[in-house]
Amino acid sequence: MNLWHYFPNFYLVGTLSFLCLIAVDNSNLVVAEISKKTALESFLTTDIELQQEILPTALKTGNTLEKVQQRELFEVEKAAICKLKNMGTFCSEDRDNELHIHTRKLLASRQRSIAGGDSIHISKEVISAPFDFPTTSVQTREDISQQLTPILEGQVTSVSQLKDVQPSDWAFGALQSLIERYGVIAGYPDNTFRGNKAMTRYEFAAALNACLERVNELVAQGTMSSVSQDDLVILQRLQIEFAAELSTLQGRVDKLEAHTSFLEANQFSTTTKLTGLVVLALTGGGFSGDRIIDVTGREITTENPNATLLYRATLDLTTSFSGTDLLTIWMEIGSNGPDDNAAGFLEPSFGSVLDYSAKPPVEQFGLSRLHYTFSPLKDVKVSFGPLIALTDYVDSNSYANVSFSDFSTQALINNYILLPVQGLGGGAAITWNPGDSPFTLRAAYVASTANEPTSSNSSFVPGIFPLGYILYPDARSDRGLFQDPYQGVVELEYAPSNAFKLRLQYTGGSVLNGQFEVLGANLELRLSERVAVFGRYGYGNYKNTAFGDINPSYWMAGIAFPDLFVPGAKSGIAVGQPFIANELGNATQTNIEAFYNFPVSDSIRITPVVQAIVNPANQEDNGTIITGTLRTVFSF
Repeated sequence: MNLWHYFPNFYLVGTLSFLCLIAVDNSNLVVAEISKKTALESFLTTDIELQQEILPTALKTGNTLEKVQQRELFEVEKAAICKLKNMGTFCSEDRDNELHIHTRKLLASRQRSIAGGDSIHISKEVISAPFDFPTTSVQTREDISQQLTPILEGQVTSVSQLKDVQPSDWAFGALQSLIERYGVIAGYPDNTFRGNKAMTRYEFAAALNACLERVNELVAQGTMSSVSQDDLVILQRLQIEFAAELSTLQGRVDKLEAHTSFLEANQFSTTTKLTGLVVLALTGGGFSGDRIIDVTGREITTENPNATLLYRATLDLTTSFSGTDLLTIWMEIGSNGPDDNAAGFLEPSFGSVLDYSAKPPVEQFGLSRLHYTFSPLKDVKVSFGPLIALTDYVDSNSYANVSFSDFSTQALINNYILLPVQGLGGGAAITWNPGDSPFTLRAAYVASTANEPTSSNSSFVPGIFPLGYILYPDARSDRGLFQDPYQGVVELEYAPSNAFKLRLQYTGGSVLNGQFEVLGANLELRLSERVAVFGRYGYGNYKNTAFGDINPSYWMAGIAFPDLFVPGAKSGIAVGQPFIANELGNATQTNIEAFYNFPVSDSIRITPVVQAIVNPANQEDNGTIITGTLRTVFSF
């Protein structure tokens, strides 16, 4: 009799039917072979009809299963033929080859005729069981359809079916088992597949896709034996159930690859990245009282300044030659320096100026950074160059540090007495963070006239803070890399988390042949996702000034409100006294600033800023200065 074996869900192309005749009057086994070719064609005809019925909802099987199963098909054919030979049945090599070739032709024909190209699954029983068909039951086409229905119904046919995959779902456990068994790196950014957290269907599809790629690699490497048949069954069922998500995922990948190819073809350089920044600020202000005088009593003005529109433009070229180094080149141009804004014009000595207006070159396009950074050791970074700034390496703060992003008042974004050499110069900096510990040690050195070989008695020395000319009116600079003006600073940071950071600082150097030493502290503490506090303190010793040896102090404190009203917004209010010294003036200047940085887009930000300066220039005769600024920043 003929036995037609339909295996659940998947079908064995090349199934052989045999008629076993047992002679009662003797013990010899006689096996008569029926037409293998006819049986095979009949089976495939039935198979094609069944596939056409389930085609609208069946998923096209991936290349991995097709490669594995075709190879297993021919292995089964070979095993079956060898089995017949061992039993003494007539089976020539010519007929073996004919069957093998015919099976390939029928398989190719089947794949061309069935849209979707459904693959074939070989069950374990066929490979391992004795070749006498003792256990396999006969199944009709209807039986197979009923068994496939639950799988096919799992496909997504509407948006309402896009629910999360729970850890209790069979698919979750099945994929987790496959990932662990085949060493798949998939899941979340930390390369974990969290077994106790629900996943969206698209997250699940991404992990499934990674698993399919891993199995495909094993097949390509010729290690097909390591992939079990049960796992192939599970993979195919998962492919069917998550067909829509896999298709969408592939579409997104194709789009990203096309976008990446476009960027690579149109990028500025293969090694250099170009970014830019433009700051435009409309500012104005005035003062109460009859006039404004500076710290020496010199009259500055008796009238309120006019409103101004100032600017700053920066082009940043960063180049990496090895992937771990960086050559930085900044080119900048700005408007009329510290005098282009009301605060800087009315109070020029104690850091009331808008910082971004005072730092770049004045009315000329030129270099403002030129340095090279590399890592000679795992935990060490070294930077050196002819144009560096100490503020790029020390005294940073997450809430008060970048004048075009948060606070603008120069005395509030850095410790004013800590960095008297606040401009550009030649030098080097080193950062050491041993073993990614909470401790980071930084050291930096800069000489603002490092490119000048001879001394000068000029009344202007670039790179020092304006107060230096008041402390040391008889200006003299020896110049050179290791001569006046120069400054070295050491900073130790303790940051056990992103929420708390403490920095302790020591600096020393010389400005206009006057020695100084300063101790500083810098603190930031995030109380919640929406509230943070911060502050700085400094105490110094400036020798041989025009006022004798003085010991000025400095402090500032503030509160920040990240993401206020809208995500990505920045806001805060801060107050500080930049130079507390009885020898200078008869009062203590106090600076107050409030701002709100609103993100119009990823590249445009608008920030209203209000400044108040009480007792400007440490003079109680000066009335309070109030200024307002509307700052707009474009980044690209």
